[in-house]
Amino acid sequence: MAEPVVRIPDAKVALSTASVYPESTATAFEIAARLGYDGVEVMVWNDPVSQDIEALRRLSDHHRIPILAVHAPCLLITQRVWSTDPWVKLQRARTAAEKLGATTVVVHPPFRWQRQYARDFVQGIWRMANETDVRFAVENMYPWRYRDREMLAYAPDWDVTKDDYRHFTIDLSHASTARTDALQLVDRMADRLGHVHLADGNGSAKDEHLVPGRGGQPCAELLERLALGGFDGHVVIEVNTRRAMSSAEREADLAEALAFTRLHLASAAKVPRR
Repeated sequence: MAEPVVRIPDAKVALSTASVYPESTATAFEIAARLGYDGVEVMVWNDPVSQDIEALRRLSDHHRIPILAVHAPCLLITQRVWSTDPWVKLQRARTAAEKLGATTVVVHPPFRWQRQYARDFVQGIWRMANETDVRFAVENMYPWRYRDREMLAYAPDWDVTKDDYRHFTIDLSHASTARTDALQLVDRMADRLGHVHLADGNGSAKDEHLVPGRGGQPCAELLERLALGGFDGHVVIEVNTRRAMSSAEREADLAEALAFTRLHLASAAKVPRR
């Protein structure tokens, strides 16, 4: 009878630079290195350093922490970052990933008012994916809600599993805001799940991005499932620390998130001893 042993997948645990906001991209590299993260995911946004490939390379080299993923500028506040043309944004994100050694570009589905972009999005992502070894991992989103009203802000759909993409990103905070079952979403993604944004939520209409373990999402269950399945993508801590009263409190939150993730990735499984 085989005894349970610990199985730890090859997945690396990264810190999203968005997790230190309102502090800077440079601060994220410092914290990730100090706490022992395996790498960072760069959120490209209004911080000029996040848009500068050479500045990012210098930070990576200085702190000896690799850049594992690049999050393309898809937010409302980044509509003019790297161009107003969404395809140019993705091309520049791919170039940044290739030059920085990142394996993944995270991208949101288009906003509904980006009609032409949305119309061509699925085929366009396939086309770009065929031109590079970098993964374009399309991220699940959520309906926008205000009081008793719901607005479908993304196209073709906020539920990206309804369309055909080569790779997906699962974001548990987004699943919480969408009030959808995250594990069922992962089941639909199946072997196309290539990237994880780990954060918690309580089903609020506001995208919460809580530290894992502080909400109602199946963060631990997902990590254990990834471990048992031998997941080899990246698990990225993408949490909201804006309410931290000090830099020390912010760092403590990010240390807690890392400890939670490593604990649950070390999943006990019955495998034969040799």
